[in-house]
Amino acid sequence: MIRRLVAVVALAWTLGFGWFMLFLPGPADTRRTDAIVVLTGGAGRIDRGLDLLRAGAAKRLLVTGVGTAVRPIDLAMSNRASPALFACCVDLGHEAVDTRSNAEETSAWLRAHGYKSVRLVTSDWHLRRATMELEAVLDDSSITVLGDGVPGHPKAPLLLAEYNKFLLRRAAIWLGWDA
Repeated sequence: MIRRLVAVVALAWTLGFGWFMLFLPGPADTRRTDAIVVLTGGAGRIDRGLDLLRAGAAKRLLVTGVGTAVRPIDLAMSNRASPALFACCVDLGHEAVDTRSNAEETSAWLRAHGYKSVRLVTSDWHLRRATMELEAVLDDSSITVLGDGVPGHPKAPLLLAEYNKFLLRRAAIWLGWDA
């Protein structure tokens, strides 16, 4: 009986990992949202957020998880963006250090601005967990989250680690251990 249970769990985990790896979420459609939030840490994320902002996909952008020493002008210059764009429409979040605190920082920023919809920009392999964390913090609020995955080329060990984090956080949230 125990062997069968272990075999079923192993098969479910393997099939789930296959799904997770083969069907990474891609960029979102062109729908407009009130805000864009970019989680730092991966190539192309900030560029994607800035391109969307320039295209009028949202009113404002938050880059969450920025180092405390980074100034808007530094980020503008490193991303070949206009300092005027940063002055008018980009906020930097310096509080977040991981995906959960990104979600907390994002939630506070969305509520402070009264936004009802957000485009969440992060790497394709990270999008499912980042969206899950944000939706858990928003806790049945009326804020709509649109995931926008930046295509990457993650290696198997990274995908494996992310899949396991996703499963563990999903279980923790379901069990109410998300505090």
